[in-house]
Amino acid sequence: MRFRCIAGIDVHKRMLAVVIRREPNGKVEYLKRKFGTMRSEIEHLAAWLRSEQVEEVVMESTAQYWRPVWNGLEAHFRLHLCHPLKVRAPRGRKQDFKDAQRLADRWWSGDLEDSFIPGAEQRQWRWLTRTRVQLRRLIGVVRSRVEGLLEQGGIKLTAVATDPFGVSGWAMLKLIAQGETDINVLAGQARGRLRKKDAELREALGGKLDPVYRLLLQQNLEQVELLRRQIEETNQALSIAMQAHVPTLVRLCKMPGVDLAAAQELLAEIGPGATAFPTPEQFASWVAVCPGSQESAGVCYSRRSAKGNRYLRRLLCQIAWAAIHTKESFFTGLFARLLPRLEAKGAAWAVAHRIAKVVWLLLHEGVEYEEKGSPPNPKALVRKFRHLMKDLARAGLDVNSLLAESAQPQPPQATA
Repeated sequence: MRFRCIAGIDVHKRMLAVVIRREPNGKVEYLKRKFGTMRSEIEHLAAWLRSEQVEEVVMESTAQYWRPVWNGLEAHFRLHLCHPLKVRAPRGRKQDFKDAQRLADRWWSGDLEDSFIPGAEQRQWRWLTRTRVQLRRLIGVVRSRVEGLLEQGGIKLTAVATDPFGVSGWAMLKLIAQGETDINVLAGQARGRLRKKDAELREALGGKLDPVYRLLLQQNLEQVELLRRQIEETNQALSIAMQAHVPTLVRLCKMPGVDLAAAQELLAEIGPGATAFPTPEQFASWVAVCPGSQESAGVCYSRRSAKGNRYLRRLLCQIAWAAIHTKESFFTGLFARLLPRLEAKGAAWAVAHRIAKVVWLLLHEGVEYEEKGSPPNPKALVRKFRHLMKDLARAGLDVNSLLAESAQPQPPQATA
């Protein structure tokens, strides 16, 4: 007779405490064993679980140590991952096998909440997009260090140039690192609108860096070049990995505030079809981009949002601010209506909530975005289309196939 069999695993860096819970004759039985965390040990664990007819395995997300266990067991069992704060033992009563047994018991009774772990392909996307975010943050850190070095020598380039790592600023920094002190030569590297600030620029470039600071400046510039090359390699890897989902990326890019990089991050975090979330409300709750509730004795003491997916929260806030500053968009009008009641930060958070629901519709229902604000400016639409085509071509994606697909009948449209 077949009976339900669940395994709980207490994950550590070097060992796994495994407990199997089953009821063959109506009486609860537990089997306990220890395993290592090396690849061969995880294979032995999988073989033992199969021999005991285990169907489900539940573990807690201990740092990064659960990942090799998940990868080794994913092909054989239904896996579940739980937050460690929801399964921790009372202080003074923590034991490895007791923790694993408690995991199995609570999952058996339906008392635990499962975490969303995407498939192997989507997990690779996440590593790429999150790595790209970290690399861009590192460039920001280096930019601050470079500004400090320039201030040390009395060079006020950042007070005149908006971006010291732009075309003009980068050319000047390279010359300064090489020891160039001629103001005429440095100011001659100005491009675009920076040429109109010639007098201010010459005055800002009047300082001088000592040899030690020039060495540090050169090292920082080389670091930026390395980070930029790594970002470009990551972009190429993402383009290859998401080649089959280019139409979905284009559909997301039609929203105000969403460019190709943001669309790739949305796809990596949510999935091509957002199949893990049955409704837009559940998706917004998982991201925690909606009001929370802290109620006691019938009184709600706080509406502060819970902690959700921090990568999506950051991204949706950035998209919201970009959409708010997009002329004649629905989200601009929504922000203006909410501003008197919620102030700027709260109104932008509400716009991010609405954007999360629209993103769910675009992915889950496969519909097209339709702007419901003021009639869009045709020139602005053409300009955005050209920018999108240029970004796709730079990423190595097939633009001609997109143009061919755009001529086909379009699916229903989603509104904000």
